Amino acid sequence: MRYRYLSDNHCHTDCSFDGVDPAMMLCDSATRQGLFALTITDHCECHRYYDEGYNRAIRQSYFEARKAAAVFRGKLHVYAGIELGQPMQDLKAAEEALSMCDYDFVLGSLHNVSGQPDFYDISYETADLPALLHTYFDEMLAMVQWGGFDSLAHMTYPWRYAQGDHGIALSYDPYWEQIDAVLKALIDKGLSLELNTSGLRQKLGTTIPDEPILRRYRELGGKRVTIGSDAHRWADVASGVEDGLALLESLGFTHIAIYHAHVPDMYPIA
Repeated sequence: MRYRYLSDNHCHTDCSFDGVDPAMMLCDSATRQGLFALTITDHCECHRYYDEGYNRAIRQSYFEARKAAAVFRGKLHVYAGIELGQPMQDLKAAEEALSMCDYDFVLGSLHNVSGQPDFYDISYETADLPALLHTYFDEMLAMVQWGGFDSLAHMTYPWRYAQGDHGIALSYDPYWEQIDAVLKALIDKGLSLELNTSGLRQKLGTTIPDEPILRRYRELGGKRVTIGSDAHRWADVASGVEDGLALLESLGFTHIAIYHAHVPDMYPIA
């Protein structure tokens, strides 16, 4: 293993609606791979929080993460987190979720724009994709300006489906002004940008975001990056993380952030 602080800070257990395996299995996989740390970040979709009973699921996730931390103490640093989806679409739900547990780490994510389905479910044959993407980055900027999270998850999430699954070639050119605004806001707020490696094992074939945005983030002065596989089963824990660290290193990043009690501990990449 090349990297001493190889860690995965975006993982889903069976406490997520789309997760498969329990926290213990994810931690066992991480230990067998020699990981330094693992952060459990089960879903909390704020716009469906009350309808689908996320309050119970996130409490269970937190309990399982803390239990795993005790079981694997001395072998693996296990942290309790949450992926807070669409917080601006129901701020009351977001604030309730954040107050419910003593998280180490909060990922802020945007899976759909207001009034629209998840980008996974969009009908790409009829969708006005440019308009949706402009709205997506506008809503993302509002979320970053709110700032109730630690790291911005999978910034180019729509690319996973539009370009990866549906083969729609997308350029960043029409969106650079909005992308820059989001990156600058992250830096100004002292938040992190996530390098999500899920695209490397999917049809997209790149990290999310990929090199151009990571390079721009660094040019603007961004230094704080978290890294995660977005695993939804034990077999994908740490998938692509070494490649992600190599990419960060090639772009001049020197450290990764791992959060404990919302404090970003900075660990050297090399």
